[in-house]
Amino acid sequence: MVWSIYMHKVSMLSLGLGSLICGLVSLMKLFSGVTSMIEWELMSLNSLSVVFVLIFDWISMLFLSFVLLISSSVMYYSGSYMQGDKCFNRFMYLVLMFVFSMGMMVLSPNLISILLGWDGLGLVSYALVIFYQNEKSANAGMLTILSNRVGDVAILLSIGLMANLGSWNFVVCSYYLSDTSWMLLKFLIMVSAMTKSAQIPFSAWLPAAMAAPTPVSALVHSSTLVTAGVYLMIRFSGALENSSIQSMLLVISCLTMFMAGLGANFEYDLKKIIALSTLSQLGVMLSILALGYPDLSFFHLLSHALFKALLFMCAGIIIHSVSNYQDIRCMGGLVKFMPLSVAFMSVANLALCGFPFLAGFYSKDMILEVAFMSWANFISLVLYIMATGLTVSYTLRLIFYSLSGDFNLSVLSNTSDEDKIMSNSMILLGVSAIFMGSALSWAIFPEPYMICLNSLMKNMVLMISFVGGVLGYMFNLLTVSYNLKALYNYKMVVMSGSMWFMPFLSTKKMSEVSFTSGMNVDKLGDKGWFEYFGSQGLYYLFSNFFSLLNALQLNSVKVFMKMFVVGVVIMLFGFM
Repeated sequence: MVWSIYMHKVSMLSLGLGSLICGLVSLMKLFSGVTSMIEWELMSLNSLSVVFVLIFDWISMLFLSFVLLISSSVMYYSGSYMQGDKCFNRFMYLVLMFVFSMGMMVLSPNLISILLGWDGLGLVSYALVIFYQNEKSANAGMLTILSNRVGDVAILLSIGLMANLGSWNFVVCSYYLSDTSWMLLKFLIMVSAMTKSAQIPFSAWLPAAMAAPTPVSALVHSSTLVTAGVYLMIRFSGALENSSIQSMLLVISCLTMFMAGLGANFEYDLKKIIALSTLSQLGVMLSILALGYPDLSFFHLLSHALFKALLFMCAGIIIHSVSNYQDIRCMGGLVKFMPLSVAFMSVANLALCGFPFLAGFYSKDMILEVAFMSWANFISLVLYIMATGLTVSYTLRLIFYSLSGDFNLSVLSNTSDEDKIMSNSMILLGVSAIFMGSALSWAIFPEPYMICLNSLMKNMVLMISFVGGVLGYMFNLLTVSYNLKALYNYKMVVMSGSMWFMPFLSTKKMSEVSFTSGMNVDKLGDKGWFEYFGSQGLYYLFSNFFSLLNALQLNSVKVFMKMFVVGVVIMLFGFM
């Protein structure tokens, strides 16, 4: 019992020390420009060497530093959040395995060695999503692992294709992969990244994974599972240059960004709103990557990890305090009872909106300005603008319903900031969400980007944010009339609020199609033509053939006479 109480403190100290070491090493690698690689040869097949590779450059070490930093805060936070759970130890071990899998994935520049972390993330995420053992968690876990298996299969197929290069090291071979003859490999890598990062049409599993405990959500949606696909695409960015894969990825990521922002404005579940905001920001990362700026994508990946983990931890405290309600309509006026948590949540929300001089501002503002001056088509540009406005809209809607507004809590709710462990675990991430954006921009971009925009486009981001915020707040002030108006366009509202029917298509419809097609294959194939031309047909054919051979081996005169007569007839007809 003593171990279960203090395990979160030991994990926090160990992971925090590892984060500090990795951060210092990343700065050394960044300023010196040195990359180190460790390679173990497992076996050699002719000219192919199956090797286990670890890469230590500034990208991998900086990302690993952020993963360990957020993990240490989440582990300490879990010590209070999961304290009364009977399976506390199992939960902590699973989270540590999750962090280890992410570390292996980050440090692997090889498609063979990356499987250890890639498959580990999928397997442990399934175990964490079904942690609360009920039907909803089981369905969400099955959807999560089956969606991720599509990406795993794409990785396995990519391994087979890259065998032609003689190496599976995609960092070294990215120059050779820039040729147009490797389009299938690039497409498979894009599919694997889309499944992990939940892009259209694989978006349904991300909100469903909210069935996991809130500390897991804070870890998954900030720096681990969903960012694995973005990180893989950043590593493959050299091979994607000047290919049609970039255009395809740009359209898909912009649609995902818009769809998630639209769905969050119709959602009432607190955790699902934050999950949809994660989906929207993943679309931002992949869209700017598709435009040819992997460094900006990596910058936003790091800054987003900080305030998104903080946002989920604040949501966990609020859900705990309001008797485990997650409906934002059952909250309200929390600023009077939980000032510290509300302050941290406001910082995270403002950073998400790109409020000036917070962590999200430096990355998001630069991404939008670069997108405005890039080769992106008009549709992508419009989707960028609308997604930015929708982000501010659902953020202010969340603040209106839960933090400010009228008091809608039940009389049994004991809302306060008295839990010191959960409050203290957020301090480091709260400070990071304020100051780390500028520190990262100075470190990663010592020379500023050259932005050439007219005054209208330069001020477009501020205007979009302002308009989105005003509309989001006004619609929610007029809640009654707004809901009555929504009834006139019920079908459109349902489609917008249900992620364009993607959860329905990914679960019920997909199972119906698969069951129907499976029954037809079983009826016409396994019990029909496959049987006739397969096992039974081959058995009948071989039985007759071997009976003939047996008769020939017995030197039967009748058989020889029959064959002689047949041969003579064939010869006669041939001469005629």
